[in-house]
Amino acid sequence: MRMFFTILVCKLAYFFGHLIGHGSSLPGEIALKMYPDILSKIKLPEYVIAVTGSNGKTSTVEMITHVLTSQGKKVITNKEGSNLDAGIASVLLYNCTFGGKIKADALVLESDERFSKRTFKFFAPTHYVVTNLFRDQLTRNGHPEWVYEYIKESISDNNTKLILNADDPLISLLGNGSDNVVWIGMDKQPFSSEKNTSVYDDGAFCPGCKSRMKYNYRHFNHIGDYYCENCGHRKQSTDYTVTSADLKNGVITINNDKHIKLSFKSIYNVYNILACFAVCSLVGVNEDKISEEISNYVLKNGRVVEYYLGTSDGTFLISKHENSVSYDQSIRYILDRNEPCGVIIIVDAVSRRYSTGEISWLWDIDFELLNSPCVEHIYLLGAHAEDLETRFSYTDILPEKISVMPDIDAAVTDIAAKKHKKLYTITCFSDKAKFLSKVKIK
Repeated sequence: MRMFFTILVCKLAYFFGHLIGHGSSLPGEIALKMYPDILSKIKLPEYVIAVTGSNGKTSTVEMITHVLTSQGKKVITNKEGSNLDAGIASVLLYNCTFGGKIKADALVLESDERFSKRTFKFFAPTHYVVTNLFRDQLTRNGHPEWVYEYIKESISDNNTKLILNADDPLISLLGNGSDNVVWIGMDKQPFSSEKNTSVYDDGAFCPGCKSRMKYNYRHFNHIGDYYCENCGHRKQSTDYTVTSADLKNGVITINNDKHIKLSFKSIYNVYNILACFAVCSLVGVNEDKISEEISNYVLKNGRVVEYYLGTSDGTFLISKHENSVSYDQSIRYILDRNEPCGVIIIVDAVSRRYSTGEISWLWDIDFELLNSPCVEHIYLLGAHAEDLETRFSYTDILPEKISVMPDIDAAVTDIAAKKHKKLYTITCFSDKAKFLSKVKIK
């Protein structure tokens, strides 16, 4: 009776919350207070696929869901991005019967990395993807090694199959002592480098013994082929491998056999696709079908949006505030296109989750890369435009190529009158609507 009543209250709260456009987490919060261990009583589907990590969670979950759905599977997912424990509780309880059974073939869940140990306290995933760990929301998360401990505590069942990024030295520690690990990674590519090219180096020291780490190559920042001569920690041999990644032509090859075309030609997208491919293969989807469904797949999650502003053709790139690697990858994507362009960077509200004016992370971003012949002009917008200006003053970019515009509305009007064949806009979810509401979406 207690379960029935709790599920009923959650369903009603979820339904009425969505009528008014709110409440994706509140129903779960209510349910967990009424019945704290209710998730341990739920009858789960055959497959419970979870994805966590600093970057790539939402996109990977979307692609896995797309592939499984295309094969006739009924999939339940937290597509709204409610990835804390209460948000996941809302999704599960809303989609189960009053007897506590979820009628689906698979659950595909995005889990916030810091809340993962709370999310999986009462049930364990059958397949658990950990994408990467970068400096991300330091005000909330602290150091990546602290977040690592949370993820480690979330792995409580030896039957959970771990799908780990072997190219991330911190993530790969999660596989120590486990026989139930599937390793994913990327071979050396033309864009790989022998030395770190980022402002900072989180791969300088071994996360296991703290001795100096060595690398055979890096794809970006600390992601690559590493080894520690002191304790032996090294990149593992991979089961699912990007053996070729032609970002210029937008084609990758997995395990020397399966070719996938990219709609978005970035290293991030390659890793997300690889994780999706591995999971779907492990749950029995034909690999040719996976390749077919993911080739040229355009994400629906708003990470990349094409727009028009004045006479300019534009591309909007979501990059997480407080996450310098995310910004770096957007900048590198722009430079890889190698076309004359204007670049708009918006930092207005740092976070949607909490109030903070902490902007030290701006100094970790490789803004120096924008000192490129293809970048015609840079527009710095939002409440932190002058903080950005200070950061850019430490680059070699000529001041006359930079416009500082705190007022976003006025800035968009001004930029619309400029003559750029191509524009790129980089900002976070917290500032997304402030720009996209003022342009014409394609």
